[in-house]
Amino acid sequence: MRWVVAGANGMLGQDLVRRLAGDGADVVGLGRGDLDVTDLEAATRALAGADVVVNCAAYTAVDAAEADEAAAFAVNGVGAQVVARAAWGAGARLVHISTDYVFDGHATTPYAEGAPIAPRSAYGRTKAAGEWAVRAEHPAALVVRTAWLYGAGGPCFPKTIARVAAERGGLDVVADQVGQPTWTADLADLVVRLVAAGAPVGTYHGTSSGDVSWHGFAQAVVAAAGLDPAIVAPTTSAAFVRPAPRPAYSVLGHDALHAAGVAPIGRWDERWALAADEVLGQRSSSSSLSR
Repeated sequence: MRWVVAGANGMLGQDLVRRLAGDGADVVGLGRGDLDVTDLEAATRALAGADVVVNCAAYTAVDAAEADEAAAFAVNGVGAQVVARAAWGAGARLVHISTDYVFDGHATTPYAEGAPIAPRSAYGRTKAAGEWAVRAEHPAALVVRTAWLYGAGGPCFPKTIARVAAERGGLDVVADQVGQPTWTADLADLVVRLVAAGAPVGTYHGTSSGDVSWHGFAQAVVAAAGLDPAIVAPTTSAAFVRPAPRPAYSVLGHDALHAAGVAPIGRWDERWALAADEVLGQRSSSSSLSR
């Protein structure tokens, strides 16, 4: 079975290609320089012969998107449509990666896969458009929403927190935003398991189980870095105003995974305990993934 991963240079793309190659799969990773996802002719050529296409390509600069929504839409909306159309034309299964930002963040219980979407940011709107385009162009697609991603292959919250804590000896982190920190290696594993299980067409949530605030996660990061978690002080979103609104509640439910017979990712704290050394650069990323 031949896999093609678009957006292969990102955190998730790197871990997915690594996971598939480790399994001995026939996998081709395409970064931005290899494939312009807005070019249908190029995508049609690149995806020819694929059995499974995973679209990890995305414009993820959440704040920058507020000033240039058209640039975000080109990748997240048009690019999603192009990849979906090309994958459908190739007869390939498609897994499209989306985000919690399609929701308004006002819930108090985990968002179901079929909950109404109501994005509040340019990034969220463009990702919602991408979901719509994928479903329209590829009737057999799997849409996998994720959130709060971290990994060894790029900049992420844990790396920033560990560095700032070491440099400053203390920091303030918002405690009124709650979500599910998710390791990209775990999400890559989930994508592989969904395809292997022949999961039904539809939307799935690829996040860790449980939930925590950014403050709580930062404390766990600082502890893993060998520092005192007490140096992380709680604050509110009002103290850190950003161009794009952040969801206050980004907890996603996993009913669709259970219904498909696919186990969700484990608890965020247990997964972080396994991921921490690799993500913070204290262990090689070639280490095996413990499930």
